[in-house]
Amino acid sequence: MADDVLIEHDGDIAKVTLNMAEDGNRVSDPLATQLAITLRELAADARAIIFTGAGDDFCMGRSGMGRKGDGGSPEALDLRDNNEIIFDAYGAFRDIDVPIVSVVRGRALGFGCALAAVCDMTLAADDARFSLPEMGHGIMPTMAMSSLVDRLHRKAAVFMTYSTEEIDAHTALAYGLVSKVTTPADLDGEVDKLIAALKKAPLPAVKAVKEFARNAFHNDIRTVNDFARNLHATVNSSSRMKE
Repeated sequence: MADDVLIEHDGDIAKVTLNMAEDGNRVSDPLATQLAITLRELAADARAIIFTGAGDDFCMGRSGMGRKGDGGSPEALDLRDNNEIIFDAYGAFRDIDVPIVSVVRGRALGFGCALAAVCDMTLAADDARFSLPEMGHGIMPTMAMSSLVDRLHRKAAVFMTYSTEEIDAHTALAYGLVSKVTTPADLDGEVDKLIAALKKAPLPAVKAVKEFARNAFHNDIRTVNDFARNLHATVNSSSRMKE
């Protein structure tokens, strides 16, 4: 399993690469658990984390999804425990205090689409494709939908779920799933530009922007303004802003 995820460091920038290109970078449940642990560990020393997939596709979903089992139905408690693995993975992406930038080439399907969504910023090649195919496999995908509720427009998320259609990168940009679209040849350069901007910013500000984004967008404007006042005063008065 160690070789299934590659970890690279460039100073305080960490890069996490799903490394199962021969299987479309599909993620098993044990690997999802390990991915959550890895992100939390990296966040202790990182300014930002780049998240991507090796080969032609970003991530084509979870291992075993849509495949027939032995006909037995799991007990609800066992199923709930198993599902918590996925929610914990989403939580790691959302809750660590440094930004995660996903870099998407090729297909991001199901769990792969969800992972692209829960990252703080998503840069995509213009040949990238995104979909939630679970309904076509007889699976009700509210777990995947939960990754989209604060990322996509409501009608876009519902359409992707019901239709199971693959959408292109420019449609994903319009839906709010993607931050920027560029050519495959220019994608690495766009990532470098974004990372350079993050390196210029004081680390407390980098972390505070994620904290604000994580907490503000689902609150009423009065609560948002109070949070903004407090965070602005606390962070901008810190001596660490000059480090």
